[in-house]
Formats: sequence, C-alpha cells, structure tokens
Amino acid sequence: MDTRTTPFAVAEPRAVERLITGLAASDGAGVKLTRVLTQDLQRRLDPFLMLDAFGSDAADDYIAGFPDHPHRGFETVTYMLAGRMRHRDSAGNQGLLQSGGVQWMTAGRGVIHSEMPEQSEGRMEGFQLWLNLPAKDKMQPPWYRDVQRSEVPEWHGDGVTARVIAGASHGVAGAVQREATAALYIDVHLAGGAAFEQPLPAVHNAFVYVYRGAVNIGEQRVPSGRMAVLANRGDGVLLVAASEGAKVLLLAGRPLNEPIAQYGPFVMNTRAEILQAFDDYNAGKLAAQQI
Repeated sequence: MDTRTTPFAVAEPRAVERLITGLAASDGAGVKLTRVLTQDLQRRLDPFLMLDAFGSDAADDYIAGFPDHPHRGFETVTYMLAGRMRHRDSAGNQGLLQSGGVQWMTAGRGVIHSEMPEQSEGRMEGFQLWLNLPAKDKMQPPWYRDVQRSEVPEWHGDGVTARVIAGASHGVAGAVQREATAALYIDVHLAGGAAFEQPLPAVHNAFVYVYRGAVNIGEQRVPSGRMAVLANRGDGVLLVAASEGAKVLLLAGRPLNEPIAQYGPFVMNTRAEILQAFDDYNAGKLAAQQI
C-alpha cells in the first residue's frame, strides 16, 4: 500500500524478501528474551550478528540480569525502551542506562562487563544488537559510551518521529557514526497511516523489526513481533503504518564480506582466533587488558 501524495526521495522501494519470527530464549542469568536475528542469518544480514528483544513486567523475568561476562571482536548496542540497567566493565567504565537511552560498547580486543537491573519492579524493555567489526579493528582497545534519551537526535515528519541512534536520516546525524559498516539504526514511530522513507545504498543489507502495531512494506504487511528482511533491490525503504500506528526498528549496514567465526561471546574471523580468545580470557588478560 503506497499512500504517497508528494514526491519521495525513494523512487524504487525495497520489497520484503522474507519474514522472520524470533525464537524464545534466555541469556545472562536467566533473562527471558526473543532472539530476533539468529546466528543462521549472520551472513545474510552482515554486518549484523544478533538482535535480542526483551520486555516484561514480571521482575522474575529480568531481575538476575547479565552478570560479568566477556566479549571480543564486535560491538554491543543496548537500547532501552523502559527500565534502568547499570553497566560496569573491566576497562573501568560504568553508566546507568535508562528509558530512551543507548549504551554503545566496542569490545575490541576484549572486555568483561555486566549489565544489571537497578529496579525490583516495573517494566524492563529494550533491545541488544551485536554489530561486527572488520578484521583490522577486532583487536582495538575497548570503548564505551552512554547516550542518554535527550542525546538521541530526532527527525519529525507528518505523523512520524524518527530517533536516529546511528547513521543519518533526513539530514539528521545519529548519536553514533561507524565508518567501516556505515551502520544505520533508527527507531521510527508512526501514527496510523503515516509514511516514512529512508534511502539505502543497494549493497547495504537491511531489515525492519516491528515492536508495536504493524506496517506495510509494499504489499507485505509486517505485524508486531516480526522481522522483515529487505531485498537488496531498490534505492531505499518505504514504511506505511497500519491504522493502529506502529513502532519499528530500521537497521542497515555495509557488509564486511569477511569470514565470521563465533563461539559464545567471541566473534573473530578464524577458529584459531576464537581459541586464542578463550586462552586470553582464561589467563585473565581480558580483565587486565594485557593483550
């Protein structure tokens, strides 16, 4: 369904290649979540490695949080819709992630961190994205940034608010920029029937995750709780909200086209590098940063 009455920058919108239903899972110390982007989609959606959605009003589903655990070779991006989570890591960083805020961590050569709820009741909801690093950057020093709600730039259109976490949209630069992957990460809120367009390079992989309401992408209706993998044909994406409105995540990025070797919390390019990551972790080098 195309409701455009004025010229849009996207002349040939991408179609939906397929719809994905996430898998119920748990992580950390038993936090219940939905794994939306699973390991079998990593090549298709390169440079994105994983997307988890979590959301519950029951404290037992999240209260144990994510105690100390290691990472190497990629970036984690946590976006909170509701709740409070405390981050601490072995590089000496700490911060409070709150509703509407973003935590962006580059694990690089290795870091041990924890993300623990700072609430014992109420709703905890949000997303964690894993974004790959190119081989040349996998052993860089770890980096961390808290982006508070007020620091996430927004673009406002007719019935649309786009919160630009990374990349750029409609001339609004996001809170974070990534040269290697040109990552685009937008939280788009649409009133009923409103439309939002985003130009995308044809070579960039892209997907949409609907977490409220429903949108139409061409002839395909995408309901809440579904991920739409976008075909790599066309010059962008056009989202048209259903009558009840919608809230969606739009992500796109330049594929790295490098081998992906993952085992648990480590993502490198070869099995040998994964084994070295475990050796370094067991030797205490990730905590000490003596690589």
